[in-house]
Amino acid sequence: MYTKYPKRNAIKDYFPLPNEIFSLNLSYGEIAVYAYLLRCEDRKTYQCHPSYKTIGKALKMSRNTVSKYVRQLVEKELISTAPTDVFTSRGEKRNGNLLYTILPIEQAKKYFYDWQTERNRQIIAEEKQRKRLEKLTGQAL
Repeated sequence: MYTKYPKRNAIKDYFPLPNEIFSLNLSYGEIAVYAYLLRCEDRKTYQCHPSYKTIGKALKMSRNTVSKYVRQLVEKELISTAPTDVFTSRGEKRNGNLLYTILPIEQAKKYFYDWQTERNRQIIAEEKQRKRLEKLTGQAL
């Protein structure tokens, strides 16, 4: 019997991507880098350490672009990073790849909702200020 698709192991051959990721106002690049890190992570420690070059090669992005998206994911509390060290065969200490830790999605959701609330407060304050100026000057701004 011919099967169009070979049997695949759901744990080994796939990785989970939280549904909430699409409601956090992320750019396509942030989603791509986040998905790649999830693909690489150790499911017991929630950590991985691909280089910017490795991520960039997989996603067709430059190292600088990957670095930008990593910074944005850290800011949005989806991941944390820590520097690592490697030692050459001569015993010289060098900088290693970043160690990425995938954070619980609830942290990112809280950050996003707090950010939205603050943004709305700013919009309301700006609107109040605009109305006050219009009232003082007698003309619409």
